[in-house]
Amino acid sequence: MEITLRFFASVREALGTAQETLTLPPGVTTVGAVRQHLMARGGEWETALAADRPLRTAFNHVMCPADTPVEAGGEVAFFPPVTGG
Repeated sequence: MEITLRFFASVREALGTAQETLTLPPGVTTVGAVRQHLMARGGEWETALAADRPLRTAFNHVMCPADTPVEAGGEVAFFPPVTGG
């Protein structure tokens, strides 16, 4: 299954990329599993997407929890929470 990944703000800066197309291995079927798969790359991927980092996720432009299923052709986005004032 092929999906598009999008990275925003500090996540984009840490990874040095804003977008990537990824073919998921079998068993990677949720947004959380995608995050774990990317963290397994190690280095800046493990740091930028670490489980203890408060990141927001979206699937196809809709905010979602980690257990949201991904579908072929979909888009998973990662970004830090935003504050305003």
